[in-house]
Formats: sequence, structure tokens, C-alpha cells
Amino acid sequence: MSVVGVEQLDGLVSGTSDIAIDFVRDWRQAASRLNAGHRTAFQHGYWLEAWYQAFDDVAPLIAVISDAATGKDIAVVPMISHVRRGIRIVEFADLGVSDNNAPILALDAALDATARDAIGGALVEALRALPDRFDLLRLRKMPAEVGGRANPLVSLGRIGSSSLNGNVVLMGDDYADYQASIKRMQMPRCWRVFSRHQGARFEIAADVARAHEMLDVMDVQQQTRMRQLGSRFILNDQTHARFYREVARRGVAEGYAVVTALVCDEGTVATAFGVRSGTTYYLLRISHAGNSWSSCSPGLLVTERTMATLHAEGVRRFDLSIGNQDYKRRFGAKRVPLTDVSVALSWRGAPFAWRDHAAQGLRRHPALAALAARAMGKEMR
Repeated sequence: MSVVGVEQLDGLVSGTSDIAIDFVRDWRQAASRLNAGHRTAFQHGYWLEAWYQAFDDVAPLIAVISDAATGKDIAVVPMISHVRRGIRIVEFADLGVSDNNAPILALDAALDATARDAIGGALVEALRALPDRFDLLRLRKMPAEVGGRANPLVSLGRIGSSSLNGNVVLMGDDYADYQASIKRMQMPRCWRVFSRHQGARFEIAADVARAHEMLDVMDVQQQTRMRQLGSRFILNDQTHARFYREVARRGVAEGYAVVTALVCDEGTVATAFGVRSGTTYYLLRISHAGNSWSSCSPGLLVTERTMATLHAEGVRRFDLSIGNQDYKRRFGAKRVPLTDVSVALSWRGAPFAWRDHAAQGLRRHPALAALAARAMGKEMR
């Protein structure tokens, strides 16, 4: 066996693997590694740079994984560490704003099943060896593949173990064919109803100033809606507002951040925010002006108009986000499983890992999960 070097800011520890792990505590230092790697939209530099800048009350912990023999980079895992209920937790840089999480993979990394298992094992071993004395590794909402390559960290868990899933619409080259497949939604009729209003138009933000104006409207409309539902709304607090605006600031010009709206002389009727990576678009937030506009279904309409516009620009894969609302089935979305991983890094973390595994197991049996949730007096999380 070869020796793995786990290099960090405060020393060097050793283990037994062919995989070397560097832990970097500053995203800007890690960002130069694997610039051209396979990634989802949520490992894009614009997303992660904005994330680490906005969520500055947690400690960055980025794992740079390389071949111990050649020193060649294999993957970068953007993570954080924080303390919850006295337990020191390591997890992805997410905190609920990303639809999925994954490592960034080298374009030429050849990872067979043995290599993928080695990477997961080396990461766990390296975390246990750090002087931080972490208790629990939680890797949530992982796709099985990243850029068509198998995600090596999924081997630490069971595919589909997450309570959340993607909702993907795959289209061909003819958008008219797709429109015909969702004709029961009556989107053309909704557009005609909306178009009767003076100055009615669909708009995609062309610059940062306009994107920020649309996000301001979105925050107000979403907060109003959440209050009506009696739900807590946090996406307009100082941290989240700064994050979304920074993503827009960095990504609007290049088409990575996509902010769209239905607008007329009476004001902004609906908005949508998403991110684009290659031929894939992720819809992340939608808002509308309320029940007085229900005749044109503005939330659905702004979504469909966004999809039509991006399809004309070459997008063929539309992920309508991780919630399973009924309208996504009406858009033709198919569920894509995601994977959760929980690994105890110390005896203190073991009960939390066991609880996570139990919850994952119950999700395979919905009736039993509902019974357990009622017995505990709360929903399974």
C-alpha cells in the first residue's frame, strides 16, 4: 500500500491509500484546481464563489483529491464544517440553496468501481485524521453521475436514498412537439389572456441592474405568498438576498444566471430565477403577483415561456427543481433519484448516522414512514 498525504493548514497526517487528499480552507485557493472539470450547475465557479462569500458563518473545508503516485488531480469536493447540537458536521456547501451536490471531476479521470470506492474511503479516512475531530459526514442530494461520469461519492451510500429528487423534462429539437405533449395545460390560451394587457411581454434580464430589479420583485411576491400559506420565508434575508444577487451579478452576462419575468404596464406579474449549464437549465425560484392574475396562470406561464426561450438557444434538459408539486408532472417532468450519505467520523456522530440510515430505510416504505412520523409527532426529515 502507498501512503496518502493529507495536507492541511496545520500539518501532515498519513493513512493507507493510493489517494491523496488536500484540505483547503479557502475557496479562492481551491478554485484554481480543475477549472475544466465535469460539474453540475451548482459546482460552477459563479455559484460557489457567491456561496462561500454570502454564507460566511460556516467554515470552508474543500477536499482536493489526487492520485498519490502522480499528483494528478482527480476531484474537488466543495464542503463546509459547522456545529449543530454539539456535533461537528462536515457537509456540502449548500445549506438548502442547491438542488444537488457533487464533486467536481477531472475531465480525464478514469474511475472504475474500485477507484470510486477508494476515493470515498480515502475521504472518510482523511476527515477522521484531521485534528478538528469531526463527528459526522453528511453528503446530501447527490446525482449518480456528474457530466456523464459516475459520481465516486455515491458509493458511500445507496442510490435513491434521498427524500428529494430532481424533476427533469427532456426535449427534442422541435419545441412544437413538446407544446403538443402538454396541450392540456393550455399555455397558448394563458399567453393570449396575458397579452390582452397593455404592454404585455416576456422578458429575460439582459444586464445585472435589470436582474436585480426582478429579484427585488421576486422577494416581495414570494414573501407575500408564503405569508398567505403560513410558511416561513428566508430567501429575502440578508444572507440569501446577497447570495442570489451575487450569482446574478456574476452570471447574467454569460447566460449562466437566468432571470425572467412576465411584465405589462401594470407591473411585473411573474418572475423566475434559474441557472444554466451547457444544455441543462435548473429552475430554482418562481413568483407571481397573486390570485387576481390567476386567469393566465402566471407562474406556469413564466416557466413555459422561459423554457421556450432557452430551447431556442439550445437547452434540451430542464430540471424543475427538487419539490414534487403536481404542476411538474403536468410539464412532463420525470423524477430523477438523488443519494444521501451519512458516515460517522467519531463515536459522537454514530447515533446521528444511525438515525439518518433509519430514515433513509423508511423512505423505501412510505406507509411505514408516515406511521413513524406520526408516532414521533413530526415529519421525517
